[in-house]
Amino acid sequence: MKIAWTTTETLDQAKTLANLAIEKKLAVCAQISSPILSIYQWKGEIEESTEHRITFKLLKSNQEALQKLIIANHPYDTPQWVAANLSDVGDGYRTWAEG
Repeated sequence: MKIAWTTTETLDQAKTLANLAIEKKLAVCAQISSPILSIYQWKGEIEESTEHRITFKLLKSNQEALQKLIIANHPYDTPQWVAANLSDVGDGYRTWAEG
């Protein structure tokens, strides 16, 4: 299994992306954490903004398709996309995720 993250400017944008991922069956779960405070450099300036983080739980076989879906539908010019392998997943959760 994998876990992946992105952020959006609004809660509605986060809900839209989360729902797309679930509807297309590319993620087994999407959780929205908000608000979060992000501090970063953009075009040479330090920026600070309130964002909404979406955490996706997915099967490895869906990573490429989910990434393409999120990038294609994301409102940011350069959206965050970070994915990591999960090495320790409970048997019950893995069984549920694999359907």
